[in-house]
Amino acid sequence: MAAAQKGVNVMTGNITNYFASGNTARGFVSMYESSLQGLNQLIVVEGGLASEKAELFREIGERMVEEGHDAWFIHCASNNESLDGLVFPGLKVGIVDATAPREVIHGQPEEGLHYFNLSDSLDTAGLILQKSAIDNLTKEIALANERAYAGFAEALRVHDGWEAVYIANMDFEAADRLTQDLISTLFQDRTNERESRVDHRFLGAATPLGAVDFVPNLTDGVKRYFIKGRPGSGKSTMLKKIAAAATERGFNMEIYHCGFDPNSLDMVIVRELGFAIFDSTAPHEYFPEKPTDEIIDMYEHCIKKGTDEEHAETIQVIKEQYSAKMKESIQQLARAKSLQDELEQIYSSCADSNAAQQVKHDIQQLIVRVAAGK
Repeated sequence: MAAAQKGVNVMTGNITNYFASGNTARGFVSMYESSLQGLNQLIVVEGGLASEKAELFREIGERMVEEGHDAWFIHCASNNESLDGLVFPGLKVGIVDATAPREVIHGQPEEGLHYFNLSDSLDTAGLILQKSAIDNLTKEIALANERAYAGFAEALRVHDGWEAVYIANMDFEAADRLTQDLISTLFQDRTNERESRVDHRFLGAATPLGAVDFVPNLTDGVKRYFIKGRPGSGKSTMLKKIAAAATERGFNMEIYHCGFDPNSLDMVIVRELGFAIFDSTAPHEYFPEKPTDEIIDMYEHCIKKGTDEEHAETIQVIKEQYSAKMKESIQQLARAKSLQDELEQIYSSCADSNAAQQVKHDIQQLIVRVAAGK
């Protein structure tokens, strides 16, 4: 990407946006460690204000991109305006928020770990005076999140019933043939004599504002295959077989899990071969826009004709139950976010902004030194 500045062409880096954690039917699920594989330096930021960390990460990320470095912006599923971390793959440097419930530093070499604690910028005496309010808000936030996860779990059970309608009317042999034909098209006879690197991420996330994804950003510059179909029509199974084929052939890939059920896959990208194939149904429904885009319709190829019509009444009831449970759960996430904002205000009243600015300066200088060494 090129940008003009004072008559000089300045190369800027590319930003890749994605989620590495999610509020799911199986609780809070983190895949951070996958994004941190292969890093030489990891900057771990703990404590302090969420707003400070979000501002810190965004400022550093945008600055590094302006200087020509590619950056992965890891978004927060519980706060639509926040980032949970950054990775600069070319520099092999990452910055992460390690505040609970995130677990992000297992397996990282000690010599490459750098810790910064923003809690040092907080007035401890002031926080002690607010302990009762902090404890109450913390409990209410945890309760709202638990209710959201319980609601998502119930929605998943309803969704399983939705899938059962189509599974009972599926031609599995047709699905296998379609998948094998697609694998032949995608990979042909190409292989690499190496072990694949696999990055596990989430395609989207259930957030306080509803479902959010970054499909347009993630699939920019590659050929896109849009998998259409119904719940239970074999979309995730097809993606798992494509991912297995990429692994067998030694290709690096990005595997994007479902933000609702992390055991299910929603997208596979193999950038070396220039393709992305993804589940293009609600809540991440997209349609072809480019000449190279293709649709793969699982309902048309693999489901008995007339299934929608035959089971229309049952499906409608299931849809309504599912939508109601999802709405209730999103409302609980929104409540948790509102309570978190109240908690943030308490911490903000006890924060030393100068100390936080010094931490930001120290982190920026560390990255500058790493980039200069590179």
